[in-house]
Amino acid sequence: MKLAKKKKLAQNRRWRIRKKINGTAERPRLTVRFSNKHVYAQCIDDVAGTTLVYASSLDKNGEGTKPNVAGASELGGKVATLAKEKGIETVVFDRAGRLYHGCVKAFAESARENGLKF
Repeated sequence: MKLAKKKKLAQNRRWRIRKKINGTAERPRLTVRFSNKHVYAQCIDDVAGTTLVYASSLDKNGEGTKPNVAGASELGGKVATLAKEKGIETVVFDRAGRLYHGCVKAFAESARENGLKF
């Protein structure tokens, strides 16, 4: 399968999920993105169009975090603690078209263990 076709199918999966999920100020959307080198996560208020909490492996706190299961669980804990500091208790989880397996599952479980409710 050509790379352009794969990207198009992945974008269609993201859009299909986003039709059903919406974040508010009280219950923002927690999204996670994995690249080959880094992991990115953010809590988004879709009504206002703002990012409330952001963490990634590029941050000074996240240096050394790799895009694997261990790195995903580490970043999930960081996002949860940052969200708790901002007063966010519950979120809507957006897996961005990826299967709930491996890195995505590790991220979600770590966020739950550190106090976020999905």
